[in-house]
Amino acid sequence: MEDPRTPTPQDLETLSRQLGRPVRDVVEIGARCVCGNPLVATTAPRLGNGIPFPTTFYLTHPIITSAVSRLEAAGVMTEMTERLERDPELAAAYREAHEDYLRVRDEIGARTGVGPVPEIAGVSAGGMPTRVKCLHVLVGHSLAVGPGVNPLGDEALDGIAEWWTKDRCYCDGAWDVAGPAPAKDLSRHTKTQGLSPEELEAKKAERRRAAEEEPAGEHGAPAHGAPEQEEGAR
Repeated sequence: MEDPRTPTPQDLETLSRQLGRPVRDVVEIGARCVCGNPLVATTAPRLGNGIPFPTTFYLTHPIITSAVSRLEAAGVMTEMTERLERDPELAAAYREAHEDYLRVRDEIGARTGVGPVPEIAGVSAGGMPTRVKCLHVLVGHSLAVGPGVNPLGDEALDGIAEWWTKDRCYCDGAWDVAGPAPAKDLSRHTKTQGLSPEELEAKKAERRRAAEEEPAGEHGAPAHGAPEQEEGAR
């Protein structure tokens, strides 16, 4: 029997349509809809261009990402972080979720042939283990490993029940299925494929200079905005 985590060509096309760009470095499907479509892409801990990448579980389904964004906009991350500071039991469970994230990422690296990535040893994602920086990451973790592991990811899933629940399919009309799948990757990582460490560092310095010179947009945000969740599914 085929491992349901193994991504098929159809899965990769669906992920590209969900995200609006071609995906790469997806090594597994972390969670699926009841209909079989991907909900979470599992990203290699080291990208194809050699860059270490700590964000393992990337939430891709547009209905879920939109629902989680509503929670973030409502201030849920700040409230969760404050609770972590005053609730030792919750803080301990969240730290255990952090350790689980690291353990599972190492297992994925071994299982898929990527191997250890020492540059990100001890670094998880989403703000773990002491704060909440990205609910999308926590929800992706909860969907991938199941309930009872990441308490705040589980809470966020409960919080989006008005818009999405795991017992039914919300795929119809959730992304564009007409025409060819996205083929042009606009990610900045595309431009760093195959570069040496020195060239990569030069690219990073160039981006930092550009960010410092970029005019602020509305509410003081960068003019071009920011992604909804930590980057992944490269």
